[in-house]
Amino acid sequence: MQREVATPSRRPPSGTLTFEAFLAWCDEDTWAEWVDGEVLLLTPNTRRHQELVGLLYRLFAAWAEAHDLGVVLVEPFLVRLPGPARSARLPDLLFVAHEHRDRLTETFLDGAADLVVEIVSPESAARDRGEKFVEYEAAGVSEYWLIDPDRQQAEFYRLGPDGRYHLAQGGSAGSYESAVLAGFRLPVEWLWQQPLPKVREALRALGLP
Repeated sequence: MQREVATPSRRPPSGTLTFEAFLAWCDEDTWAEWVDGEVLLLTPNTRRHQELVGLLYRLFAAWAEAHDLGVVLVEPFLVRLPGPARSARLPDLLFVAHEHRDRLTETFLDGAADLVVEIVSPESAARDRGEKFVEYEAAGVSEYWLIDPDRQQAEFYRLGPDGRYHLAQGGSAGSYESAVLAGFRLPVEWLWQQPLPKVREALRALGLP
């Protein structure tokens, strides 16, 4: 996820904001999240982060289109989470199944995504594994991927019948098959390659033309 801004050049209005006021203030050039009425400004990501998000987005989008599964969206696109969290987050990558397309508006997703991916950085680790983990779980995000390129560790969580996340798979190697993006199997080692796999070759390896 993005790093927090130390000295933002564009400051939000003073005091707490409703979500509607936050949307009115925010624009496409301002990367920010809304948490319990407060605005959290974010900075752009590293090149490695962008490359990982770009690879996963193109693989997800191609798979979802080929199998008519739903919509894949990439940062920055707000997700207004339901439940007690009162937050709107900017996941690095998200997937919305066709049966939940009614949650999509022109400017944000009004409800839980089916799958969320966050690329972990040293600055975001506590937030991605703490606040967001709890918020995504409570909101009903069915699958949550945490990818840490610095440590070369990936964690894949699934929401259980008890409403809690359970680690389905973790580590730096192996192959993970998504329960939400049906049939999509990711070789985890791809995430640590330098340079990353070429999209055309990766799609061919996944069985897509």
